[in-house]
Amino acid sequence: MPLRTAILVTFCGLAATGCSRITEVGKAPELTPIAQGTEHVAMAFPAPVPLLVDRDPVMEASLWTAGRQSLLGDRRARDRGDILTVVIEIDENAEIRNSTNRSRSGSESLSIPDFFGLPQSLSDEVPAGTSFDNAVSTDSSSASSGQGGVRRQEKLTLRIAATVTNVLPTGVLEIQGRQEVRVNFELREMLVTGYVRPEDVSRQNEITYDKIASARISYGGRGQITDVQQPRYGQQIADILLPF
Repeated sequence: MPLRTAILVTFCGLAATGCSRITEVGKAPELTPIAQGTEHVAMAFPAPVPLLVDRDPVMEASLWTAGRQSLLGDRRARDRGDILTVVIEIDENAEIRNSTNRSRSGSESLSIPDFFGLPQSLSDEVPAGTSFDNAVSTDSSSASSGQGGVRRQEKLTLRIAATVTNVLPTGVLEIQGRQEVRVNFELREMLVTGYVRPEDVSRQNEITYDKIASARISYGGRGQITDVQQPRYGQQIADILLPF
């Protein structure tokens, strides 16, 4: 009875998982609402702006002030809710080759033609044609060789807008960016998170991926093409459980 229960529970779980995809047959993947995420919260509730005392209307209207709204102002992201562009250009090649060779040979021989007269006395007890003069003789050899190689090539070029979701006490910016692009029935998702120093942000308000600490970059998708490329649930379970 417990075995039947386990089988029934497993079958029901697989059926429920399959039904969740069956409901999407003939429909394009749904886009994630932009109001659900830390980016929306950061932009909707930015950091409070300190009150300025003795504001000068003339200086505020000048084009040469150091403010962010002036013609030469610094518009780089620095506060919670600001937006900056993340440039991802990954073009990596790695190749590793290993080769090992080993060989060994050895031989041993032991002869006892005169050992207190024992070989002569024992020779009378053994069949004709045999002797104890060369009692032990061994010969051995071994050889092994191995080769291994790894070759990897990755290339990814993306540009994605990210939002400053938090400013740490040290001044480091915590960023998060997410984009979704749907073409017909396939949805491509891009996600980047990490920590950025304000001084690493360029004058164009851009940051390259190699200057993002604890960077998490994801580029994937969901839809009909992704479903076809993925093994079925039963095959995935069989690959895990079967020992051969």
